[in-house]
Amino acid sequence: MINVRPVIFTLGTFLSMMAGFMLIPLGFALVYGEDTSLAFLISAVITGLFASFCLHQGHQSSLNLNIREMFLLTSFTWFVVSLFAAFPFTFYHGIGYSDAFFETMSGITTTGSTVLSGLDEMDHSILIWRSLLQWLGGIGFIVMAVAILPFLNVGGMRLFRTESSDWSDKAIPRTQNMAKNLFFIYILLTIACTVAYHQAYMNWFDAINHAMTTISTGGYSTSDKSMAGFSNLAHWVAVVFMTAGGLPLILFVQCISQSSFKVWNDAQVKGFLKFIFLVSVSLALWFWYTHDILPIDALRLASFNVISVVTTTGYGLTDYGAWGGLANIAFLFLMFVGSCSGSTSGGIKIFRFQIAMAITREQLKLQIHPNGIFSERYNNRIISDDIVRSLVTFILLYIAVIVLLSVVLVLTGLDSQTSFTGAITAVSNVGPGLGPVVGPSGNFSGLSDIAKWAMAIGMLLGRLEILTVAVLLHPKFWKY
Repeated sequence: MINVRPVIFTLGTFLSMMAGFMLIPLGFALVYGEDTSLAFLISAVITGLFASFCLHQGHQSSLNLNIREMFLLTSFTWFVVSLFAAFPFTFYHGIGYSDAFFETMSGITTTGSTVLSGLDEMDHSILIWRSLLQWLGGIGFIVMAVAILPFLNVGGMRLFRTESSDWSDKAIPRTQNMAKNLFFIYILLTIACTVAYHQAYMNWFDAINHAMTTISTGGYSTSDKSMAGFSNLAHWVAVVFMTAGGLPLILFVQCISQSSFKVWNDAQVKGFLKFIFLVSVSLALWFWYTHDILPIDALRLASFNVISVVTTTGYGLTDYGAWGGLANIAFLFLMFVGSCSGSTSGGIKIFRFQIAMAITREQLKLQIHPNGIFSERYNNRIISDDIVRSLVTFILLYIAVIVLLSVVLVLTGLDSQTSFTGAITAVSNVGPGLGPVVGPSGNFSGLSDIAKWAMAIGMLLGRLEILTVAVLLHPKFWKY
């Protein structure tokens, strides 16, 4: 039987936190004398009142969650929090709620697609709220990926199960301690990124905003030009910290706690770093060969765009869609990839490609030696049948959701390229797609409300690894 009271109580906790964070942009509005102060005050009051209601209705002596309640909590919380977090946008100069929800969902899921323009002249409070949404969404997903998804065996993530993935009464304190350590490292990386951006000639406000959206691999900017409006040195800073955002944050924690760099001897990390290096250098050489550009600029542009797409940050620097056919094919594939599990990025994730390769090797061996017994390993752990089943199910659902979303977008009147790459970028949480409408130089404001809601749901599905939401649609989930 599903006990909804702990779900409601936890939802109230998250909403109360969201109401508290609304006071930060409220402070900016008051300092800068902006007329958005009332919008954030009203939003904080409404959110706080509903949070109090949830806390009162869901209160009970102990907070025990079974697996079905964990699935419900994970999906329900992200959606409802987004509904309330959209209020400041709605109260700001009358932005329609469809646009507000799209912007909010894009922020919380760290997708980075935007319907807003005129960012250079926009109020400081709205800009900091957009960045804060991505920053909170980033750490929220990291904790979920480390503590919850391995427990639920979503998409093969049981390979990364640790004591923080155990939701028994004895393990909950360890889970809470791990969450605190992850949050501490997340803050340290954000501070380091802020200082680095400031040294790269950003003012402090721009540096803070871009640090939050870089570490969270979100991609929101304070300028319509995105990162193209800042120095070449800032681009290299972004390359470094986008890469850091694509790495498992838990390894930073282990590195400090164990005072050892041996934890970085990880198959997923090595595979990710090798992949972005090889692709960046290859595209840089091709770009340098086919265009009249200096080698260092070719490397900067190629590495920035490759890492921005692979880590699903989605910053705009140049329209790589105009680089030619090879670049178009390369970036279309890169939209699927993603970086490491336990990072802030979306996409399929590197480890799933590595496991697929391991399974392929095993199958080839069986073709040669039909009676042989082979056991493939990943990071010294046996790839069990349930992990394979979970991974295959995730891949099939991932493709199915992209196809379905593409069809929906086409039916709203969008062309096939915009629909297909728009679906990919939503489910993979990348941000920009390809083409003039949703490409790096485009904007999603021209989409219909139906398309925006469909893409927002696609963002949520991709961020929650699809299976977390898909299981709620199965009739047996709701049977007692």
